[in-house]
Amino acid sequence: MDFDESTTQFASNEFLAVIIAGFGNELHPLTSDNGDEPCPKALLPIANKPMLDYPLTWLESSGIRDVLLICPSPHRASISHFLGSDSSTSFPSLRIDLQTYEETPDSSVGTCAILRHFASRIQQDFVLLPCDFVPPPSFSLTTLLDKFRTESTYDGCIAAALFYETRKPEKGTNPDEWGPPPSAVPIVWDEKTGTLLYVDSPDDVDKNSDELELSMSVLAKYPRPRLSASFQDSHVYVCRRPVLEILQDKTRFESIREEFIPWLCKSQYHRAKRAKYAQVLSSVSNTFSQKTAREHSTTHLDLSDYLPHDEEQETEETTDDVMASLRVGVVTTRVDAGFTARANTLTSYLELNRHFLSQTAYTLPTDSESRSLIDQKAQISSDSMVGHTTAVGERTSIKKSIIGKHCVVGKYVKIVGCVIFDHCVIADGAKLEGCILGTNTKVGAKAELSKCVTQAGLEVTAGESFKNERIEVSDWTAPHGSSEDDEETESDGHDDDGDESS
Repeated sequence: MDFDESTTQFASNEFLAVIIAGFGNELHPLTSDNGDEPCPKALLPIANKPMLDYPLTWLESSGIRDVLLICPSPHRASISHFLGSDSSTSFPSLRIDLQTYEETPDSSVGTCAILRHFASRIQQDFVLLPCDFVPPPSFSLTTLLDKFRTESTYDGCIAAALFYETRKPEKGTNPDEWGPPPSAVPIVWDEKTGTLLYVDSPDDVDKNSDELELSMSVLAKYPRPRLSASFQDSHVYVCRRPVLEILQDKTRFESIREEFIPWLCKSQYHRAKRAKYAQVLSSVSNTFSQKTAREHSTTHLDLSDYLPHDEEQETEETTDDVMASLRVGVVTTRVDAGFTARANTLTSYLELNRHFLSQTAYTLPTDSESRSLIDQKAQISSDSMVGHTTAVGERTSIKKSIIGKHCVVGKYVKIVGCVIFDHCVIADGAKLEGCILGTNTKVGAKAELSKCVTQAGLEVTAGESFKNERIEVSDWTAPHGSSEDDEETESDGHDDDGDESS
């Protein structure tokens, strides 16, 4: 018997993967439109691969085959082109159903609302994950799936979540103008049973930011909980199908992380709420007896050891049948498992690119056409990456940087610690340090940029200098020069019409 093949077939029929790809407002100006062309967050490059590539590869390696990919309507064409051009070779076994929802960058559609809208397309247990999650190489999604399989059968738990430990960023790595680095969320969990007991929500912070409130029923059931503020929510959840029915009832919930998961943590040990949702939670898969299997399992845990005396009788009466619950399982990964992050801020996005550079040794194009475009006198460090058909001029120095495809880098250019997207042009003598340049950015001769992020299509005039800025279209579309009439108006300090200039 081929055990690997049977496991893969089981996973492919068991779960549907749901990937949410949003606008990525937190990554502005990289995700701002390039004229009429959108710049989807899901296609932003990490180490010269679209970030969507990483979760898709992770899913495929777990044996999951069906994927529901949900994106904003304006991004459909770009993402469909990526899937059509690359998926046949990169993800040959995935069946990807691309669906869109109506949203604008100024509006905000939460994950709960998206799941409610597409509930009819999700007819089985599902794995929810974001397009920006980059898992550690040593952690397989199968680990989380196996925990969910065991516990949904063992005690009917409704979901399993993945949290990853974060490392402290180096001071002064990125400017404050880029926004704060992603903050860790205080969580409480029981390590023995792998149960998530508490997640700090915005409401909890508003009520009392200095203390955590745990009920006595939690401490009675889980007497040795662990508390940590060094973990972040990966936004990867394995859920039973009834989650969608609960969300239909809880229409006020918008965010999975900030509202629904904290609510589940508080509800899982409330008997009244368990009783309220008993009919929804109790599915056919949870009605058969698992008593014999549980008693002979090496991982069997007698829950009566953790229950108050008045609940022991109830537990004994229900051991023959697995009762569905609102319990949330949790898996945590440590820093030593490998670098893990979500590319949901500019800081974490740059850190992810730098991480892959540290794992790479001198990545240059291998084809003769591309190699011929790199001048022999150019100096490219071994921890840099240069894309296909990118030209690099004489005496140019590139260190700890990623250069995309089809770029033109002139002579005597200095690039240190940068991420440069495809089709960028950097003129002679320019200096770039710690920057992220969007697609089609043009940097003039002898211009200097330090720790700047540019919108796609931006043009930096020759000799200009910027530091610690997010440079957007609105910063450079205004004319650099003014007419004589405008100069006179400015000298007078007012307009004839009394209107503000655009």
